[in-house]
Amino acid sequence: MRPKLKLFVGADEPETLTFPEPEVSISLGELSRIIADAMIWDRTWVADFADDEVKISADLYDVLATYAHLRPSA
Repeated sequence: MRPKLKLFVGADEPETLTFPEPEVSISLGELSRIIADAMIWDRTWVADFADDEVKISADLYDVLATYAHLRPSA
């Protein structure tokens, strides 16, 4: 019996190429002004990004965590 030849067209499973998200630097002052304005005007896009992760420095995280712990709750 003759062996069957298989045409190779690439990998069996499609490769999914992942590209890292581009990173942009912005000062905390500028970011906070933009977010504060968007919150005041109840912009929908704020909620769209609410679950996105943001990278911050470790010392800023420490300050924010301490502030969140110390501020009076509603």
